[in-house]
Amino acid sequence: MAKKIGFIEAFSIGVGGMVGGGIFAVLGLTIDLAKGAAPIAFMIAGFIALVTSYSYVKLSLKYPSEGGTIEFIVQAFGNGIFSSIINNLLLMSYVVMLSLYAYAFGHYGSALFLGDDNDTLSKILEALVIMVFTFVNLLGAFMTGKTEDIMVFIKLAILISFVAIGFVTFSPIQLEPSHWNNMLSVTTGGLIIFLAYEGFELIANTARDVENPEKVLPKAYYSSVIFVIILYVMIAIVTVGNVSFEEAKKASDFVLAIAAKPFLGHFGFVLISIAAMLSTASAINATIYGAGRVGYLVAKLGQIPETFEEKIKNGYEGMIIIGLLAIIFVFSFDLENISIAGSLGFLIVFSLVNLANFKLYKETNANRIIAGFGFLLTSLSAIILVGYNFIHNIKALGSSLLLILIVVFFSYFYKRIAKMNLSQYLDKNLEKDMKL
Repeated sequence: MAKKIGFIEAFSIGVGGMVGGGIFAVLGLTIDLAKGAAPIAFMIAGFIALVTSYSYVKLSLKYPSEGGTIEFIVQAFGNGIFSSIINNLLLMSYVVMLSLYAYAFGHYGSALFLGDDNDTLSKILEALVIMVFTFVNLLGAFMTGKTEDIMVFIKLAILISFVAIGFVTFSPIQLEPSHWNNMLSVTTGGLIIFLAYEGFELIANTARDVENPEKVLPKAYYSSVIFVIILYVMIAIVTVGNVSFEEAKKASDFVLAIAAKPFLGHFGFVLISIAAMLSTASAINATIYGAGRVGYLVAKLGQIPETFEEKIKNGYEGMIIIGLLAIIFVFSFDLENISIAGSLGFLIVFSLVNLANFKLYKETNANRIIAGFGFLLTSLSAIILVGYNFIHNIKALGSSLLLILIVVFFSYFYKRIAKMNLSQYLDKNLEKDMKL
C-alpha cells in the first residue's frame, strides 16, 4: 500500500508550486507598475488566490482525482467543446509559465555571466534550458521527490534570508503613499503577476493520496497560500526599500539580484542570481513534466490528439511539442506579454473553477456566497486586466487574445473532426467511487 501524503508534503507541494521562478521574473514588472505599492499588488493577487483556494478545497474533497482542475471542469460542465477549450487553455497556460521561467533563467544567467543583461545570451540560455529539460524528461525522471524537496528548501532559505538581512539597509521612504501609483495601476500590477500564485492548484492532483483529506486538504491549501502571500509581500517591501524605481526599471528582468547588492554587495548579486537560476531550472523541469502530464490527461478525455498520450521511453511525445511551443514563446514575446497571457489564462480557468464549485454546491457542500464571490472576483479581475491593457498596452493584450483565439478554434475544430468516445470521468478510480 502506497504511503499517504501528510500535511507537510501537501503544504510543500503548494508552496513549491507557487515559489518557482515567478517571483524572480515578475517582481521588477510589478514595481514598475505599482511603484511603492508593489507589496499591495502582491496582496491583491494573493487575496484572489486565497478566495479561489476555497473552491479547490471543496472540489478536491468531492472529486479527488489525478486530473485536479481538469476533472473539476469536466464534472461541472461535461466533456464537451466548452470543457475542451478551458482544459486546452490550462495546458497553454502551463506552456506560458514554462516560457516565463525560461525568460527569468536566461536574464538572470546573462546578468550573472556578464554583469548585465545581454539579449543574445539571454535568448540562447532560454532555448537551451528548455531543450535540456525536455530531453531529460523524455529520458526519465531527472529529480526525485527528495531532490525537489531539497530544491524547495534551498529556494525558501535564500529568499527568507534575503528578507531578514535586507532590513539592515532598508529605507521605507519609497513605500510611503506619496510614491504609490494610482490604484488602477496597482491593481493591474497585481493581476499581471497573478501567475506567481497559480501553483497551489497542484495540491488538487494529489488529493486522492492525502491522508485524512477532510482535515489535511483545507489546512494545506490555506496555509500554503497565506505563507506565500506573506513571503512575496516581504520580498516586495525589502526590494522597494533597497532599490530606486529607476534601478528597478532598468534591471527589471533581474531586480532581485540588484536588490541584494546594498546589504550583501557583489556576493549578494551572485547568490541571488544563482538562486534564481536554480529555482527557475527546477520549475522548468517540474513544469515540463506537469504540462506533459496535463496534455496526457486532456488527451485521455479526447480533447486533443492522441499524440500527447503516446510514450517515448518514460516520457510523452507531447512534451516535445510543449517544449517547442515554449521556445517559440520566449523568442516571440517579451516579459510583459508572457505575464499578461499567463495571468489572463489562469484567471479565466480559476473563475470557472469557482463557478464549478458554485454550480456543484450541493455535491461539494460549499457555501455558494463564497464560491460566487470567487467567481465574480476572478472574472472582474480578468476584465480589469483586459481593459487596462486595451488602453495602455494593446500590443501585449493582442498577443494574449490571439493565443486564446487559437485555443478556441483548435478545440472547436478538433472536436468536430475527431471521431472518438469522450470520457465522462478522467480518473477511473473516481468513476468507480461515484458509481458506488
